[in-house]
Amino acid sequence: VQLQASGGGLVQAGGSLRLSCSASRGIFSINVMGWHRQAPGKQRELVAEITSGGRANYADSVKGRFTISRDNAKNTVYLQMNSLKPEDTGVYYCNARRGSYWGQGTQVTVSS
Repeated sequence: VQLQASGGGLVQAGGSLRLSCSASRGIFSINVMGWHRQAPGKQRELVAEITSGGRANYADSVKGRFTISRDNAKNTVYLQMNSLKPEDTGVYYCNARRGSYWGQGTQVTVSS
């Protein structure tokens, strides 16, 4: 497994979750890492991404609530999700842009 995601679960609206994605060093280094999500019946969308230098980009819908970060020494990217809303529900996928690698997805469910 080249990308391994974890940290999903069930949380009430307003709660928090932290997702983690570990990658093999050959994939992680000098690569833009991102989190995407897919809600039932909808297309997969970009949530956030971060360059190897730490520059982050967010979807408008999560700005101010989610924070993406990476630990280059651990080859791991994180997504801290605060103030979760029911519309944040979906399967979250870790992605390495160069090479188009995808993790297996982790379910996030936010109850109202």
